[in-house]
Amino acid sequence: MSEQEKRDQAAEKESVSSDKKAKAPKEKKKDKKPNRVLRWLKDLRGELKKVTWPSAKDTVKNVGIVIVCVIIVGVFIWAFDFLAREVVHALLNLFS
Repeated sequence: MSEQEKRDQAAEKESVSSDKKAKAPKEKKKDKKPNRVLRWLKDLRGELKKVTWPSAKDTVKNVGIVIVCVIIVGVFIWAFDFLAREVVHALLNLFS
């Protein structure tokens, strides 16, 4: 083989390897995003299968408890507000 043929073959190998290097990062970037998204969706599906969902009866019971607690706290706030208002009104009448 002549020197010129060896140089030509070496140049071809370099151009082929540089083409592969140039294309490889682009392909990896394209492949990473869908794989990450698909993996995340699979993990999400697996976690949702582990969740214990409440029955309709449990949900109604819990909503009732929340409503009762809100009413009780509302009554306490109303009573404190009424008492504070009366005390301030009595003090203003006392010192005026």
